[in-house]
Amino acid sequence: MEPNPYMREYLEREAERVGIAAELREGTAEAIACADDSADTVVSTLVLCSVIDLRAALAEVLRVLKPGGRFVFIEHVAAAPGTRLRHWQRRLRPWFHFFADGCNPDRETWRAIESAGFADVHLEHFDGPMPIVRPHIAGVAIKEAA
Repeated sequence: MEPNPYMREYLEREAERVGIAAELREGTAEAIACADDSADTVVSTLVLCSVIDLRAALAEVLRVLKPGGRFVFIEHVAAAPGTRLRHWQRRLRPWFHFFADGCNPDRETWRAIESAGFADVHLEHFDGPMPIVRPHIAGVAIKEAA
């Protein structure tokens, strides 16, 4: 799913270039157009910063995952509270929100994933290359098996 209509053509072209048979659907993470318990895996790459309702998006991931299914993610996240970087993330949020498809650079996404209801969450924090959105997480969250 890609909510940005300007990215769809690029994504389709890239999938074809690397030989992936992909079906790109319109929609948002808060309303995934898939049946309950229908997906083995859901992948999220640098998108949870921009969803309007993070809790609803994660609830949708859980809904569409089969029991034992995996949510694989890599996301940029908020810097540690009280740091200079966190201060700048908060100050620049309106600009990021406007110029980067609704991005919230100071979102504590890991907390939302950890409290979303997955049976098991494995994630690690690391630094990425971009200054304001340097803090990242990557991991796997597993839906409870039936």
